[in-house]
This record gives sequence, C-alpha cells and structure tokens, in this order.
Amino acid sequence: MKMFVGVTDNSWYRFHERRKPDEVNFWRPGGETGFSALEEGAPFLFKLHAPEKKIAGGGFFVSYSKLPLSMAWRVFEEGNGYDEFGSFKRAILRY
Repeated sequence: MKMFVGVTDNSWYRFHERRKPDEVNFWRPGGETGFSALEEGAPFLFKLHAPEKKIAGGGFFVSYSKLPLSMAWRVFEEGNGYDEFGSFKRAILRY
C-alpha cells in the first residue's frame, strides 16, 4: 500500500490537534503542480517541521483540488488550520 508523508506547518498541526476535526485541508501554497501521489483512501502522514521533525499524525487521502485562497477558506474554513482567514493567508504567504 502506498502512503505519503507531507511536511506540515507546525501551527496547522497544533490547531487541528486541539480541535480533533473529522476532516482537514492539507494545503500546498503556490499551486503550480497538482497532487497525484496517492489514490483515494491511502494513508497521508503529517511530519512536523524542525525542530521536532517527527511524524505527528495522519489521515486518509480523499481528493486534491486546486483552489484560489479565498475559495479554500469558504469551503474548508477552520479545516485550513486557522481560526480566521487573515491568519490562514499569512501562513500561506510565509511559504
């Protein structure tokens, strides 16, 4: 079985760790390339950035969509890992 390890924004992970949602949006800034590494239902693991550098959690891949930032917020809201749009936007622009 194929799986994928996505390097995860630590703030994004901590936000979800506290809230324990059923679904999250694992976003990827830039959008120049798609995501075809996994089929639906395959494990998707979350690895934290330095200094922790460890697998911290995971879920099961459902789908990939290329969305403008504002639409990603409208569709997923806090599933993006932040409690308001401004924080979400700043996080993405940081990368």
